[in-house]
Amino acid sequence: MIIHGARPSPFVRKVIVFAAEKGIAVEVQAAGFGRGAEGYLKASPFDKIPALEDGDFLLCDSTAIITYMDALKPGEEMIPAAPRERARTIWYEEFGDTIVQAAGQKIFFNRAVARRLKREPDLAAADLAEAEEMPKIHDYLESVLESGPEGGGWLVGDRFTLADLAVACPLINVAYVSAGLSADRWPRTVDWLARVRARPSVATALAEEWPMVESMLSK
Repeated sequence: MIIHGARPSPFVRKVIVFAAEKGIAVEVQAAGFGRGAEGYLKASPFDKIPALEDGDFLLCDSTAIITYMDALKPGEEMIPAAPRERARTIWYEEFGDTIVQAAGQKIFFNRAVARRLKREPDLAAADLAEAEEMPKIHDYLESVLESGPEGGGWLVGDRFTLADLAVACPLINVAYVSAGLSADRWPRTVDWLARVRARPSVATALAEEWPMVESMLSK
């Protein structure tokens, strides 16, 4: 099974970690911005990463791919089956994909990616998102997280699920270029994110993407 995309993308990272948590072996091939192998170009006609190539089965979009993976290898599903937990997990993925990422992209793209693509960064937009959008996101997370692992400490139920992964992935990108998430103001959120990052699946993905991130930050 091949995942096409750029490892530091929150959406690509989400799929890579999801596969690891499910015990699904994947090969990651670089793709995006109009470049990629034939399988990517066929799977993602609109140049959307990540894309999946599983034999003759081609698919793009992280949500579609993880839905396929979760059904492909049943067991401890990353998308819970209980109705309320399942619904909440879908909400948190939507929150991560469309609200956290929308704010975080303004920060990470303009502070790390833009110059690599030879584009002029909008640093004012990054600063504004950091000052006005991210605190609201952190406040919300702080309000929904329980106080530590003894009480659950995860977004849905008492275990790590897609909810945690989907919300954490864009926050990880923001943390590469921002120190705005303060333990003084948001201790539960800081603790939760640290525990997400410490999972072997996430730690491995971050180590593998770091050379690319480091090259962005050094420009």
